[in-house]
Parts: sequence; C-alpha cells; structure tokens
Amino acid sequence: MSSTLAPATAQTVQLHRRAAAPAAAPGPWSVAAVQALLDQPLLDLLHEAQTVHRRHWPAGDIELATLLSVKTGGCPENCGYCPQAAGFDTGVRAEKLMEPDAVLRAAQAAKDAGATRFCMGAAWRAPKDRDIEKVSALIGAVKGLGLQTCATLGMLEAHQARALRDAGLDYYNHNLDTAPEYYGDVVSTRAYQDRLDTLQHVRDAGLSVCCGGIVGMGEAPVHRAGLIAQLANLQPYPESVPINSLVRVPGTPLADSEPIDPFDFVRIIAVARITMPRARVRLSAGRQQLGEAVQALCFLAGANSIFYGDKLLVTGNPDVDADQRLLAKLGLNGQRPSAPGAAPAGRA
Repeated sequence: MSSTLAPATAQTVQLHRRAAAPAAAPGPWSVAAVQALLDQPLLDLLHEAQTVHRRHWPAGDIELATLLSVKTGGCPENCGYCPQAAGFDTGVRAEKLMEPDAVLRAAQAAKDAGATRFCMGAAWRAPKDRDIEKVSALIGAVKGLGLQTCATLGMLEAHQARALRDAGLDYYNHNLDTAPEYYGDVVSTRAYQDRLDTLQHVRDAGLSVCCGGIVGMGEAPVHRAGLIAQLANLQPYPESVPINSLVRVPGTPLADSEPIDPFDFVRIIAVARITMPRARVRLSAGRQQLGEAVQALCFLAGANSIFYGDKLLVTGNPDVDADQRLLAKLGLNGQRPSAPGAAPAGRA
C-alpha cells in the first residue's frame, strides 16, 4: 500500500464522522491525513478523540484482558524488539507448550481477578498442524470458563485459521508492528506481506482480528502515521487494536532505542481512536513505564482496553491491585465489555 498519496484536506481528516461500523472503514486514510491528525495541538486532538469515543462507546467502559505465554522462547524470527528470539541473549529460556491444566488455572485466576478476555501467546514463527490441535484443546478449556479467547501463534495458513475458529477461538492477534517502509529495519526473517496474508486468512475464517503495533523502535513520525494508516485501511479495520510502547530488553537489537515521548504516545492512541472509532484500542506493552498520569491521558484519548496482570508474555506489567486502584481513581469500569455503539450510561 502506497504511502505517497495526496496531502490531507480538512474533509479527509473528518471522514471518521461518517463511520457506522467496523465493516465500513472511515478511509481510505492517507499517511498525510493521519500525520495531519498527529500534528494537531494536543488538547484539540484529545477533544476530537474523546468526542469520537463517546459517540461510539459507553463512558468509562474498560475491557480487561489477560495475556499468558503458553509456549515461551526459542523463536527463529529476528524481530528486533523480542526477547523470545532464539538468536538474542536475553535470558529467556525456550520452553515447551504448557499443559492444559496449568493454562486452565491461569485462566481461572484471570477471570477471578476480573478479566473478560484471555489471550494465549506462543513463540512460533508459524505453528505446525499438530500445534494447532494442541492449542485448540486449550481454547476449548478456556471457553468453558466463559471467557473470550484470543491467540497469537505466528503466521497461519488458511486451514489453520479455520481450525482455530472451529475450536471456538474469538480473536486472533497478529500485529503489523510498524509501517511497511520501516519494517525491514525491525525484522528480516519475514516480509510485511506475510503478516497481511495471515490477517486475510483470519478474516476469511470469520475470526475477529486483534492487530496493532509498537512505537518507540527508532521509527520516524511518518512511520507512526504509516502504521495507523495501514491499520485503519484494513477492510474492515481490526476489532481490537493493541498499541505497544517498546519495552527495551537488554540483549535485543532495539534495547538502546530512544524512548517515545509520552505525549507522542498519547497522540497515537487518540489518532487510533479517531481513525478506527469502533475498535477496542488497548494499552499494551510498556504501560508500566508510562505512569498513572499518562495512562489517564490515554483513556481520555479513547483507549478502552488494557492488558491486565503482572506479566505480558515475558515482560513486566502493572499488577492487578495497581490497575484496580488506578481505574477507581479515574472512575472507570473494568467490567464485561459493552458492544460498540451502545448508549453511554446516563446519556441519550
């Protein structure tokens, strides 16, 4: 997808106001149009994002999702941000797929703590069919607890996506990571089109898509705009959009990357909300480094989902008690998610 389209006009930037459903994406969004949003004065951008958010989502509704690494380490990919890559010395040991009983205990604990979606991640480049069979058993066990299920297992073939659907999977996560023009600076063991192909297989199987990216990897502002444009122009755009701030893990090639400015991170959340009004925009990795005040601004900007629990795969995350205190301070409701477009409580 080209990123050299015509400059944005005021009408182009406002296209989101006519969005009616995920199936009717508010695009096409040029990179220039997204960049124009990012360049707005911060308070104006927050006002616009909050207006869009309240038009489509109940006020104060926050989805709580928990992510568990069910197969850790030993991945043959060379993604520069990932401590699970076999070629990087990060102290992460390769482990086998967890047993169903252990996964079920973790899922029950997540549910008891208030999570409504349980995500399972496995460090594979691409699972084998026998791996899909084993993960399908995990999906069935977690579904039996009444939780929504999500999996991130690497690249999928079409028949594998259908098998996961038949097992009861609700969401499949496969992030684009960054803009296509910067992708080769982050990973060389797969192509950007490989990611798009997997997303198409997931869509064709009838699964909901969880797809976002990572910022703070040394990318230029135009690459951040390019990432959001790519996501917003997917047909339809993802139902769930995790935005990650790079966790700089020693031993990874990106460990010395300059941290993203917190206000720039807030801007990205706001623009994700404006361009994908009915998506769940999730604060994901790096939330521990943001602090409470920046997280509050992200919620104001339209984030309405967090990863909940003290670990995200192999990196740290705020603990459950800290998140519960923060949500209480802000008057937000971490509860079973409402459907997009539902009328906010107390509003017409």
